[in-house]
Amino acid sequence: MDKINFSIVDVFSQGKYTGNQLAVFKNAGHLSDREMQQIAKEMNYSESTFILSDQTKDGGYDVRIFTPNEEVPFAGHPTLGTAYVIQHELLKEPAESLTLNYKAGPIPVSFVANEGLISMKQNKPVFGKILETDPVCGVLQIEKDAIDERFPIQEVSTGLPVILVPLKNLDAVKRVKINLEKYYELIENTEAKAIMVFAPETYHPENQVNVRDFADYFGAPEDAATGSANGCLAAYLVKYRFFQTSEINIRVEQGYEMDRPSLLFLKADEQNGEINISVGGKVEKIAQGEWLL
Repeated sequence: MDKINFSIVDVFSQGKYTGNQLAVFKNAGHLSDREMQQIAKEMNYSESTFILSDQTKDGGYDVRIFTPNEEVPFAGHPTLGTAYVIQHELLKEPAESLTLNYKAGPIPVSFVANEGLISMKQNKPVFGKILETDPVCGVLQIEKDAIDERFPIQEVSTGLPVILVPLKNLDAVKRVKINLEKYYELIENTEAKAIMVFAPETYHPENQVNVRDFADYFGAPEDAATGSANGCLAAYLVKYRFFQTSEINIRVEQGYEMDRPSLLFLKADEQNGEINISVGGKVEKIAQGEWLL
C-alpha cells in the first residue's frame, strides 16, 4: 500500500497545542488533485499543504494549499508552517531564507534565529469593494454602533481576499456571531469569502489589536490564526493611518474565543505609494506520521 509522510505543526503558537494546526505533506507531486483534496478533507484542518518535491524549481519550492472544501492560491499560516518543515526536515543545512511558489506567486520566507520567529513577505495589497454597514451588521449579528465608522468595511487581498470590519472595542469583537444565511447572501456579491473583525483593544496590554476571522465558505467557521488575512489587515492599517502613521510594527492576538490563543507579528510601511507587508510568528512541530493512500 502506498503511503506519504506528513508533519503537523502549530503556527503562530504561544505554546504547544495553541495557534493554528497545519498538516504538511512531503514529496506529494505524484498525488492527483482529487487525492490532495480528499486528504485535506479527511485531515479537516482549516488548510493542509502539499510540498510537491524536495527539489527547488525556479528558485523556490512548489507548494499547493487545500482547505477541506477547495484549493486556495495563497494562505498565511500554511506558508510559515510549510517553510518550517522544509527548513527542519528537507534541507541538509539551515537556511536564513527560502521561497515558496504558489498559484498566487512566489512568497519569500525568512527565519529570524535570535527571536525564534518565521516571517514572510506578502504580495502587494489590492484594495477592493467597500461594503455597506447594515448588511455586514446583519451577518455579524451586532448593532451598527459597534462599527468604527471612521474607517471603511472593505475587501483587501494579498493573494486571498478578506472583508475587513473595524470594530470599536473588544466587547464588540467578542459579541460577533455569524448568521450563516446572511453570510452566504453577502458573499454572493463579493470576491472575498472570509470576514475578519478587529479592534484596537486586547486581552493582553502588550498586544495592539485583537482579531477574529470567519470563513465558513472554506470549511473554517472560525480560524485560530490567519496570516493572509492579517497581512491584509496590516496593509489596511497603513493605508488608512489607523495608528496615525504610515509604518506599523505590532502584535496581534487571535483565537482567544476558541481557547486557542495565537500571536502574530505584523510589520508594514508605505513607500512611494506602495505598501510593504511582513507577517511573522512562531512555529512548533507537534506530530508526524504516514498517510496510507
